[in-house]
Amino acid sequence: MKKSFCQLGRKCQPCFTGVLVIQISLALVVTGHSAPVCIVEQSPSQITKVAPNVTLVDFGRVAFGNLQILPPTNATGSITVDLGEAITNGRVNQHPSGSVRYARIITQLNGGQPLILAPPADVKNTTQPSAVLTPAAWGVLMPFRWVEIYDWPGDLRPDQIRRRAAFASDWDDQAAAFHSSDETLNHIWELSRYSIKATTFAGVYVDGDRERICYEADAYLNQLGQYYTVGHVQMARDSFDRLLKLPTWPTEWAAHMIFMAHADWMQTGDTNWLAPRYAALKSKLNLTREGADSLFISNQQQIQHDDIVDWPVGERDGYVFRPVNTVVNAFHLRSLSMMAELARALHQDADARNFAARERIGRQAFQKKLFDPVRGLYRDGVGTDHASLHANLFPLVFGLVPPEKLPRIAEWLGERGMACSVYAAQYLLEGLFENGCGSNALRLITAPGDRSWKHMLDSGTTITWEAWGQCYKTNQDWNHAWGAAPANLLPRFVLGVQPLAPGWSRAIIRPNLGTLKNAEGKVPTPLGPVMVHCEQGDNFKLLLTLPPGMTAQVQLPAGEQSRVFVNGKAASAHRNGQVWVLDADIVGAAQIETRPSTLSLK
Repeated sequence: MKKSFCQLGRKCQPCFTGVLVIQISLALVVTGHSAPVCIVEQSPSQITKVAPNVTLVDFGRVAFGNLQILPPTNATGSITVDLGEAITNGRVNQHPSGSVRYARIITQLNGGQPLILAPPADVKNTTQPSAVLTPAAWGVLMPFRWVEIYDWPGDLRPDQIRRRAAFASDWDDQAAAFHSSDETLNHIWELSRYSIKATTFAGVYVDGDRERICYEADAYLNQLGQYYTVGHVQMARDSFDRLLKLPTWPTEWAAHMIFMAHADWMQTGDTNWLAPRYAALKSKLNLTREGADSLFISNQQQIQHDDIVDWPVGERDGYVFRPVNTVVNAFHLRSLSMMAELARALHQDADARNFAARERIGRQAFQKKLFDPVRGLYRDGVGTDHASLHANLFPLVFGLVPPEKLPRIAEWLGERGMACSVYAAQYLLEGLFENGCGSNALRLITAPGDRSWKHMLDSGTTITWEAWGQCYKTNQDWNHAWGAAPANLLPRFVLGVQPLAPGWSRAIIRPNLGTLKNAEGKVPTPLGPVMVHCEQGDNFKLLLTLPPGMTAQVQLPAGEQSRVFVNGKAASAHRNGQVWVLDADIVGAAQIETRPSTLSLK
């Protein structure tokens, strides 16, 4: 293996077996230790001669990087190199739409001297004050999969070309796994998992290549994806700290800072990290916008610009903006609930009581002012009868819908389909999974048409998109991790693995297979991986292995007449709706199943 050196000239250790890496720590935040990112040299997966003087190189998947070539000894003359994310008719697309990337580089060969080839810096993602910059020593990075080389002397060999790709240096491709009886769903999981990995190139979460800016909603969805694909927390923390310094404008994006802090606490149980950020976090509640009933009131500027509901604008399902806005207030009430939990964890008892009281008052006003009892749906706001998808999906997922009203809203949302963006899809699908509509959620993920992840797969992309397609956002990125929701949704809700206590000392295992015959996977946690295998037929069977230090409440689908068995012995359990809840937590490894009560033990 070749030697590799960091920016300071010190010899580094390889962080991936069998590939050359250059590790460098990105000084992106003032506090803490920034998550290290490294350059990995990757060999091509295929080299093809596509014309007498043109060679096409395929690296298999898009990554953020640049190119290293090793010309033959005594090679001279000029070569032209095209880098691109898209291919058309077997050639690199030189005129891609939107923000899909393409670059041309012309360079001179000087014998066998190695060359690093990188495009010029893009002013759109390097000159904005909030843009995240990668180290100049690396050269400019761009997302690409395909390379076309014109006038290469002789045949291009695999050892003469490498992509220098940037990834989080602590990434472990074996940390997580998901597999089910639906091959399309399996490919969607891998697309989403790799999307989280590929977009770690900047050391913090960015919104794709067009701007390379850290946004709160993007960061939260990235955070959930990284927890469930590799389990690490530092990049989420660095992103959080950057956003404290450089917040963005949408109303609901401020709430996502509270979501991020709460997710960190549930993942780690670490109040030492949370405590010095608590005062800044309280400001994200924006309590000056509350009315007497604890609901937010939006002024004209906020109605026209700040209250975002969904993005892009065309994905709002005709939402009618009003001064008292249903989506904004759903976020506000959820934020108050989370802040009450965080305040209690930090022994800020007066704050906890204050936040909880505000949430109770606001919840009552929310139901009274925004729910339409005739239709059984939530209106977009006070003063309009329009009921959008968004005005109902956010109350559902944030636990604001009274139990007796849940079936109507969940069913209505499932029938409406994916009338929202890839961002809001995270919350729509969460709400469906959590409220007995797992089959509908899986159907939407794999649906035909152009508003699903199946469409992304069919397009040939290897990183998820910013939008469902170019027709919905003409300048969209093809490398946007906020489109990678299945990376967290499938392990959280199909395998059903989530923390019940901060730091995962207690988990909940609640598989939801929908129409799947089986599913299995590996979920990383701070205590070690959770291993799950489940299958359904006449019986529902769950094989579960927990790491040391973790107990788990287990819930299984309950048939009309069934009993629960643990390791072959009848177990005490009680019904809660359509699920069995085991009365005793599971520790270590166990085989758990439900059987029709008419079956005898064998």
